[in-house]
Amino acid sequence: MLEQAESKFQVELHFGWKCVAVNFEGTIAHFKNSETGETHQEEADLIFGSDGAFSKVRSAMQKTRRFNYQQEYIPHGYKELLLPADENGDFRMKKNALHIWPRGAYMLIALPNLDGSFTCTLFMPYEGKHSFEALKDDAKVEAFFKEQFPDFCAIMPDLLEDYKSHPLSDLVIIRCYPWVKNNTVLLGDASHAIVPFYGQGMNSGFEDCSVMDELIEKHHDDWSKILPEFQELRKPDADAIAELAMRNYVEMRDLVADPKFLLRKKIESKIFEKHPEKWMPLYSQVTFSHIRYSEALKKGVEHDRIMEKIMKMPNIEERWDSPEVEQAVIDEINS
Repeated sequence: MLEQAESKFQVELHFGWKCVAVNFEGTIAHFKNSETGETHQEEADLIFGSDGAFSKVRSAMQKTRRFNYQQEYIPHGYKELLLPADENGDFRMKKNALHIWPRGAYMLIALPNLDGSFTCTLFMPYEGKHSFEALKDDAKVEAFFKEQFPDFCAIMPDLLEDYKSHPLSDLVIIRCYPWVKNNTVLLGDASHAIVPFYGQGMNSGFEDCSVMDELIEKHHDDWSKILPEFQELRKPDADAIAELAMRNYVEMRDLVADPKFLLRKKIESKIFEKHPEKWMPLYSQVTFSHIRYSEALKKGVEHDRIMEKIMKMPNIEERWDSPEVEQAVIDEINS
């Protein structure tokens, strides 16, 4: 992507420079070289602050009048582990799958890499009976994994050393508004950092760029119209995906082990298969469509209402695949 930016779009890349301040009145960004200490300022027509969850551009905005800001660390942290390929360089588990070990208040997941390894992540509270705080020594770490994830332990070499070698990291949600100050605008995590449980953090940043591109075309490069409309359009979607990500965390760590929940998903899948014009599962809306996050959340809430009624039908476990249940869902959709 960086090579494409340089070769096709005349973008100049400068590594090792940190943004340390922004002058919104003059549209001037101040930089410092992290190796030499040299300082530099750049005056521009526009500044795009896409410098991450702990953005210096946003930090400067926080010092301006009427800027709303919320930073929320959830009670859970995470630690990554690396499950290597086996002696033959092959995957130790099914490669075309997201592996989840749900345990209610916490979970372990594994995602395949191209080299046959899996990147595994333990998400867990900081404090409590089952928490990172409770894993104070090697014996407790080993006992915890053997008790809670015995099948994972059986295929994971050097578990203890791998656990100790990776840092414990935090999970933060950033909400703020406005995203625009004069000719400076926030993009991506700088304006809407989220937890990773929908896998939409990078995608939501790319969506910012896509929406911005559409507005540039719509308003013919009139930035006095582009920037205000951009933040008005994107703010509801940024808030929605933050909520959706937390909802999906509960689903992954807890509900996927609930037989009632799994039955509900089977019913939803059948309705989607037979009536795709009337029903699309929330995950599909978010991940495999261009439906706005805010619209997907609204539809997801409505789906919850409908399925709560359906799951209360008598003998739903035996009748779930019947025409009567299917019709009941369609009637609720049309009501």
